[in-house]
Amino acid sequence: MPTLRELRRRIRTVRSISQITRAMEAVSASKMRRAQEMTLASRPYSQKAWEVLVHLAHQAEASALLHPLLEVRPVHRVLLILITADRGLCGAYNDNVIRLAFRFAAVSRAPVSFLTVGRKGRDAVARVRGALVADFSPMPRWPRFTDVRPIARVAMEEFLKGSVDEIYIAYTDFINTMVQRPRVRRLLPLRFAQGHEPAVPEAVERLDTRAVANKTFIYEPDPAQLLDVILPRFVELQVYHAVLESLASEHSARMVAMRNATENAENLIYTLTLSYNKARQQSITSEMLDIAGGAEAMRQAARAQIQARLRVGASR
Repeated sequence: MPTLRELRRRIRTVRSISQITRAMEAVSASKMRRAQEMTLASRPYSQKAWEVLVHLAHQAEASALLHPLLEVRPVHRVLLILITADRGLCGAYNDNVIRLAFRFAAVSRAPVSFLTVGRKGRDAVARVRGALVADFSPMPRWPRFTDVRPIARVAMEEFLKGSVDEIYIAYTDFINTMVQRPRVRRLLPLRFAQGHEPAVPEAVERLDTRAVANKTFIYEPDPAQLLDVILPRFVELQVYHAVLESLASEHSARMVAMRNATENAENLIYTLTLSYNKARQQSITSEMLDIAGGAEAMRQAARAQIQARLRVGASR
């Protein structure tokens, strides 16, 4: 059984850890609110861009001239953009998306190379000795569109020069504070038909492409020229949204993980305090028993000494 000193030391250690986790929970909650605001504020723009792009792709002028980013060709190699965090202490957030990405690579019929965003994903790919095309880590604390654009540029260059035939993106979709879903979605080639999963957030995915295609828009210049400008921009936008969704999911997962750690630390402190009180009570009881036993021994010794003197006096 641990001694009282060891129990006191463990209680102080756990209490210090709980103070740290409580502070980290408060910081993560603040960051989560800001990341959530950035993510939710960008979704209407993403939805409108997806709507315009779907309508452009269904125009006769646009479909007659195939854009390179819309080209569907036999798949000989796949590129997977893996978005993770730079740090841990966020529960199973990193493990879930990494596990999903590796499962996708295992079932893929073509070899898969990786483009990583975040240290955790880069380290995981290095551990399994996967093919790493590029790494973008660490990312800024609050990434801007210009910070994410090089990621999309590298991916589009790999696709346009024929190094890869399909590009997917693995990220974590932010649903709410308690729910974050890791996903693997197709990024290139872009497809707009129903039944194909685009690399867009769930809120944008619910857009009915058939209803959009039947709408009437007037474009100037013609749709084919617009596609040359909008398609690369849209790919960059989707990568940026995936980074924002992952950022909001990361801070939400870290806030929940730190809250659980704080609650576990408080439960552990209660258990250790109970054990400390029991050990202290046992120690006090043992000391009282020792004192009582010593007093009784002294009384018996004194009584024996008196009786011995009485016997000596009687013999005289």
